[in-house]
Amino acid sequence: MQEDELLRLYGVMARIRAFEQAAEVASAGGVRVLGAALSAGAKVRGPLHLSIGQEAVSAGVCAHLQREDLLTSTHRGHGHTLAKGGNVNRMMAELFGRADGSNLGKGGAMHIADFSVGMLGANGVVAAGMPIACGAAHALKLQRSPQIVACFFGDGAINRGPFLESLNWSAVYRLPVLFICEDNRYSATTPSGPMTAGAGAAERSRAIGVPAVSVDGNDVVAVWQAAAELVEQVRSQGEPRMLHARTWRVKGHVSVDTQGYRDPADLAAAIAADPIRRARERLLADGVDVARIDALDRAAADEIAAAVAFADASPVPAIAQAYTDVQTIGEGAWL
Repeated sequence: MQEDELLRLYGVMARIRAFEQAAEVASAGGVRVLGAALSAGAKVRGPLHLSIGQEAVSAGVCAHLQREDLLTSTHRGHGHTLAKGGNVNRMMAELFGRADGSNLGKGGAMHIADFSVGMLGANGVVAAGMPIACGAAHALKLQRSPQIVACFFGDGAINRGPFLESLNWSAVYRLPVLFICEDNRYSATTPSGPMTAGAGAAERSRAIGVPAVSVDGNDVVAVWQAAAELVEQVRSQGEPRMLHARTWRVKGHVSVDTQGYRDPADLAAAIAADPIRRARERLLADGVDVARIDALDRAAADEIAAAVAFADASPVPAIAQAYTDVQTIGEGAWL
């Protein structure tokens, strides 16, 4: 990998980390307990699912996607959206529930979408993005379009029906979709390992006829290299592939989750595997001037600070907006 490419990946990861750290601060704890009052000063309301510690997967995969390619995400989807090219100001405004948000403040942290960069939407339902990705890929195939679809999902999704259905559909109809299992080892508050029979995501994928590659998801170079090959195969052959990226979730299931269920040694290992630190150490070992790396960190911090200011200044949506973008099936057609 060329020095400039690794610096670019580092910059993407730094932006994702800065965005989520700022969102966590702006949430001011969000809703501490179901039914409890919002913390004073909270700007980001409701659940906030952070991908801190998982940035290498988003950066390494999306580096190979074109703007016209499509993407589906999870409830932990800020990193995917940013890496795909989502507008950082509009994203932060969406988390704030403001009118200038990418979804006019209606989607919030779990349902960001940005069709202008092919981001079809985050999804609060585990595995729900997988059939959406297949539908999008099937549409592309029927239209003889050159785009592909990238579908991010977590390890908890592999024990749900849509996982099997989506892999089967993509294999039977030879769809141009890259499935990315972002395996952070936890399904909400439960370790995934004891709940998953067999060898896991990659073996299940191969068993149904979708070739799969496993990689260290906290090594951005390894992710970048594996994704380069898989994206090229999907694009040139028009067939599905899977990338199984083993990573670590540093934060709790939601930002207010104190992770009392988690072995402290496990959390320590997650922190030690920080993909941004590892990329920084590699750059320094390759002789890159530390000033160039620090400049990327400062640029990310400044950009996100500006995004927070933009979001805070954005107006609250008009009440009438609640009645727009609502599907109707006709007068008197309630079922």
